[in-house]
Amino acid sequence: VQLQASGGGLVQTGDSLRLSCTSSGFTLGSHHIGWFRQAPGKEREGVSSISDAGRTYYAESVKDRFTVSRDTSKNVVYLQMNSLKPEDTAVYYCAANSAGGPYLWGLFAEYDYWGKGTLVTVSS
Repeated sequence: VQLQASGGGLVQTGDSLRLSCTSSGFTLGSHHIGWFRQAPGKEREGVSSISDAGRTYYAESVKDRFTVSRDTSKNVVYLQMNSLKPEDTAVYYCAANSAGGPYLWGLFAEYDYWGKGTLVTVSS
């Protein structure tokens, strides 16, 4: 199972980016998918998640600015990030929970497959 996050880049404060999480050999829409980020010198933190049933979760710091969604026909999960702030600068990762069922969406130990991250840099 391979996951890949993409879509990062260098933007200015207030700009938008859309990250994509894709996979080969793994049906993303059938599993809980999480988005995490790690800023330099900080711990990895949960940003958002979409469950296998389509329920969405957000960290308080991104609520009302970020939106997680999926396109099952393309086997991709998106993270739409609007009104970006310098504190959103981080490497963003997508991860998959293969077990299903109840889960603590923001806990990285809940996810057993991780993709390589994509760097998001927001300049002030």
